Amino acid sequence: MQKEQFSYDNTIVRNFAIATMVWGIVGMLVGVIIATQLFEPAMNLNLRYVTFGRIRPLHTNAVIFAFVGNAIFTGVYYSLQRLLKARMFSDVLSKIHFWGWQLIIVSAALTLPMGFTSSKEYAELEWPIDIAITIIWVVFGWNMIGTIVKRRERHMYVAIWFYLATFLTVALLHVVNSFELPVTFMKSYSWYAGVQDALVQWWYGHNAVAFFLTTPYLGLMYYFMPKLAERPIYSYKLSILHFWSLIFIYIWAGPHHLLYSSLPDWAQTLGVAFSVMLIAPSWGGMLNGLLTLRGAWDKVRDDARLKFMVVGITAYGMATFEGPMLSLKNVNAIAHFTDWIVSHVHVGALGWNGFLTFGMLYYIIPKIYNTKLFSTKLVSTHFWIGTMGIIFYAVPMYISGFTQGVMWKQFTADGMLKYPNFLETTLQILPMHMLRAFGGLLYLTGVIIMVVNLAKTMRQGSLVRNEEAEAYALTKEENAPGATYWHRWIERRPTQFIIMAFIMVAIGGAVEFLPTFLIKSNIKTIESVTPYTPLELAGRDIYIREGCNNCHSQLVRPFRSETVRYGDYAKAGENVYDHPFLWGSKRTGPDLSRSGDETGVFRKGAEWHFKHMWDPRSTSPGSIMPRYMWLYEDNIDVAALPAKISAMRTLNVPYEEGKEDKVEAEVSEQAEAIWKQLQTSEKGIEQQMLAEKGIAVDQNKEIIALIAYLHKLGRDIHPKENSDNQTALNNK
Repeated sequence: MQKEQFSYDNTIVRNFAIATMVWGIVGMLVGVIIATQLFEPAMNLNLRYVTFGRIRPLHTNAVIFAFVGNAIFTGVYYSLQRLLKARMFSDVLSKIHFWGWQLIIVSAALTLPMGFTSSKEYAELEWPIDIAITIIWVVFGWNMIGTIVKRRERHMYVAIWFYLATFLTVALLHVVNSFELPVTFMKSYSWYAGVQDALVQWWYGHNAVAFFLTTPYLGLMYYFMPKLAERPIYSYKLSILHFWSLIFIYIWAGPHHLLYSSLPDWAQTLGVAFSVMLIAPSWGGMLNGLLTLRGAWDKVRDDARLKFMVVGITAYGMATFEGPMLSLKNVNAIAHFTDWIVSHVHVGALGWNGFLTFGMLYYIIPKIYNTKLFSTKLVSTHFWIGTMGIIFYAVPMYISGFTQGVMWKQFTADGMLKYPNFLETTLQILPMHMLRAFGGLLYLTGVIIMVVNLAKTMRQGSLVRNEEAEAYALTKEENAPGATYWHRWIERRPTQFIIMAFIMVAIGGAVEFLPTFLIKSNIKTIESVTPYTPLELAGRDIYIREGCNNCHSQLVRPFRSETVRYGDYAKAGENVYDHPFLWGSKRTGPDLSRSGDETGVFRKGAEWHFKHMWDPRSTSPGSIMPRYMWLYEDNIDVAALPAKISAMRTLNVPYEEGKEDKVEAEVSEQAEAIWKQLQTSEKGIEQQMLAEKGIAVDQNKEIIALIAYLHKLGRDIHPKENSDNQTALNNK
């Protein structure tokens, strides 16, 4: 039989590789900026578009979906063609995928600083962009599966298994988590509320890490590690066990992000159990990668590209041990909401994703440009600077996290909180934040060195746009039953493989979701909890727009240290009208879920909030919070509220019919009550503002709506004590 002649498309590989490098620098530069903002608030520049709350999601999206996303596509488009002995199914689909993905990234870079956000972690982009992501993801899958269908290699290598699982599961996660009701062109409300929204979000959030930051990179590891080591993968059978156990177990683990919350205990327990089980498949994959280097450690010594791979896989092992450990309730009780989680995430992101990407790029670029690396010494320099960057980032954050966890919980011999002022902890960890920023700067420097090295490599070579290849056409299978290993059957049948993989990843979500959504007793309601007034709803949207949930949680856990500090622990029924939920995942500032409860210890009056948002240092010396002066200049968007009320009614929030017609009057009445409290305050803060800054503050400004929202939080938990305060809800 004569071999067929064909070519590999290296242009699409080159395009995604360049995008990886460009967006890597952008995403990491923003990361260094926000790290600096956490010890030097002046770095917020007093500008609405660059505050921590707005650009923190820009950093996470740029690193995850721009840097890592483009790196995934670089590796997939390079390896898939060679593993299948076929050019990509469609050059047109490849181009649509590339340019569509870059436009999505640009749209994120524009909209997030402008405050257009759903507030859901790693899924902040608003509904038009979500639709675009869905379309482009389908284009990617269509191109990949089409290539598999026309392959010249019967056997689907293990890397392809992970690519297919990534495509299927990310599609499922994105679609389910993105169910939202559009209100305007760039504003929507999550279809789910409260506890149910939290469950869906962290089912998505945890598995975005699993199936975007992990499974595709395992596929890349299985391809590029053997190539660089010039050794076959250690164990074929271990790769089978690794793949199927990983995709089945991972999908169940999301609830471990919600331990000690108002999520039903059975769901929390499931999350813990499956998180602990994850150690086995995760370490199985790590060992399969590292043992591939048996007999090749001399290559690791001499080749910095393999050093990147080894440290990357080791970081994966560290992160996948720490994740199950953090899911244990006794550990989670200390670590949750602290910088410990930040360190854990970045060991994976900087070590596993970053270093594997660097090793892959150093391998691919010389290959497709038919040349040698410009400088192997610069590769080694990059490796050591990047490694030091990870150490200077992770170690201070571990120390900071341990410090936070201990200080928040510590009591005196008299039974009083030793550090009742949250700010005491913040000031204690500032040196650690400075070291973290230095580590990020080192890591970014290494990336810049890589980009220079690879740019010079490209310049000295010439892109082989269509790399010639040949292979025999795929013929009809003639093996007798039992003639090959049993798993070969599924490896050679893409349709059956896809169906089986989809079933494996769908089971966990179905088991966790159906009882939570269908059995009402899982989410008990509270009769005294009422929907937000129009002004409070406007304030909540301002809170979301400014990204306040990136620093403040709204979830008091059932610990003595938290109930003494904040008030009653969180109940499931108090969030039934929250579209989306705002429990948060980090306490850079104190929890706010009881900031409106007049019986609580954390409630602040209208004047305090008014001063605090204008200049946090005036009420909290040493605070690292940005200033929000534009809230005193911009008017409340009352015209948008009728549509928002109507949307909330569609989402089963019990607003009476015709409430839309009363919005303006209700907003005016409640805002006037807050304004009167400010005018009669002892220091007359609004008079100082007018006199010193010449800003015409009145009851129509956004700061009034934000105060209304903050005074709603927790107010309904003690209705008897708070019943006389529906309109004058600001007077303490």
